[in-house]
Amino acid sequence: MNISRSGDNAQSFPLIMSIDHYENFPVASVLCPPALRPPITAIYWFARTADDLADEGDATPATRLADLQAYRAELLAVAGGQAPGARWAQVFKPLKREMDSFALPVPLLLDLLSAFEQDVTQQLRTVGVALRYCQRSANPVGRLLLHLYGISDPARLQESDDICSALQLANFWQDLSVDTARGRLYIPDEDCARHGLSPHTLLSAEDTPATRALVAELVDWTRGLMQRGSPLVHALPGRAGWELRLVVQGGLAILDKTSRLDHATLRTRPTLAWHDVPRLAWRAWRMHDKGRASLQNARP
Repeated sequence: MNISRSGDNAQSFPLIMSIDHYENFPVASVLCPPALRPPITAIYWFARTADDLADEGDATPATRLADLQAYRAELLAVAGGQAPGARWAQVFKPLKREMDSFALPVPLLLDLLSAFEQDVTQQLRTVGVALRYCQRSANPVGRLLLHLYGISDPARLQESDDICSALQLANFWQDLSVDTARGRLYIPDEDCARHGLSPHTLLSAEDTPATRALVAELVDWTRGLMQRGSPLVHALPGRAGWELRLVVQGGLAILDKTSRLDHATLRTRPTLAWHDVPRLAWRAWRMHDKGRASLQNARP
């Protein structure tokens, strides 16, 4: 679930402790049960290191892909019972320990690596590709967390996917000014065409009424996806439910700030800050209150 990429979103969810990099992970929150902090942190470092291989430094695409393939081979070797190698020992030693303790699903970890490889080779160009990317870049994180909490109900997994996809998409719309400056565009072609825009216009950072209308449409779509998944907050116990409430409200707050900027994220990047915390906490409490009321109303 979304936090930051390469330091760009470090303030997006300020109640989540001290994370400055991999964008889809709420790690080591003060609300996280102590027993689950080691596996969550191990998964986070696995994902963050892979993200660095895909996105940091001056390596060529060929070198990045070779490193990611070596990283994948190391994961499969460790999952098969081999001892971690020296290159990424700080990642795979704790990950192996938590894989053994919690039976972490290896296919979900492989999905994350597949998304990082796509970051190197292909930008998103259709809605279907965008959602498939979210299925591998964001949704596995939510499913890994639900696995740690022992939740496997298909309806809850789908709600988790909706939240995680919404967080990933919100990050795309939030980071338009950053990504286009890097020559990246994650808005599907069909959405551009519907507003009479070309990818070149967006990559040129031309802020126009049409680009703002496009972003407004994408924000509304993403908000609906987040709201569709939000009942999950009432299914998670104790601290986990509270943390997810804050994550959901953080994502919705970024979408709200994007709207208040008149959707001009080709020019300005919306962020959250510490002064937003009371509002997030109040909205999280309201989710709790509404959930409790709905449960009371459902009783015979």
